[in-house]
Amino acid sequence: MRDLRLVIFDVDGTLVDSQAEIVAAMRLAFAAEDLVMPPRTQVLSIVGLSLAEAFARLVPATDAAQRHRLVEAYKNAFVSLRNDNKEMGPLFPGALAALEILQGQDHTLLAVATGKSRRGLDKVLDRHGLTGVFHSEQVADHHPSKPHPAMVLTAIAETGVSAERAVMLGDTTYDMDMARAAGIKTIGVSWGYHPAETLKPDIMIDEFAALPGAVDALIGAE
Repeated sequence: MRDLRLVIFDVDGTLVDSQAEIVAAMRLAFAAEDLVMPPRTQVLSIVGLSLAEAFARLVPATDAAQRHRLVEAYKNAFVSLRNDNKEMGPLFPGALAALEILQGQDHTLLAVATGKSRRGLDKVLDRHGLTGVFHSEQVADHHPSKPHPAMVLTAIAETGVSAERAVMLGDTTYDMDMARAAGIKTIGVSWGYHPAETLKPDIMIDEFAALPGAVDALIGAE
């Protein structure tokens, strides 16, 4: 029998191109507090962090109460945009096909480790027909922000897969640092929100078609 292996996916910037809706929700959140939103590149640089940590980095001069209001305004704006079917982020090209290949392997388990809330992840999975695809779903509600390794360690514990047989797929330095802190291999994607040259993964891929082979190369096909 083949040993089980685990592929852990980031969501925003890796599976889903959600930058339009993230920027739109940020614009509404900052407007609600009469604050000037930082440049788009700065906003996208914090994708992957929990919202509390993201706002602490984006507006460090504000107090905790205002950052809390920003977090709530962002959540409400994001849900409103989703409910109105506006700014809905598509899956990146080839994502669904790669997921189907991996899901079809009886020795491969899939997981998610995301800075999204439980509510936010559920909406993404439902919209893209991915509900039930992942054996472990780790969200920001229950863990410290990336790059703390808690999400990866919990996914490993829930699936019973050894760290040597697990790999993280992500687009930010937060994903790579989280995975390394948990002692697992890393695959970076070049299409995400952090410059590819900053990631320094074990393997970098430029398209989803390369993912199954990269997984085999890092944690073994058998």
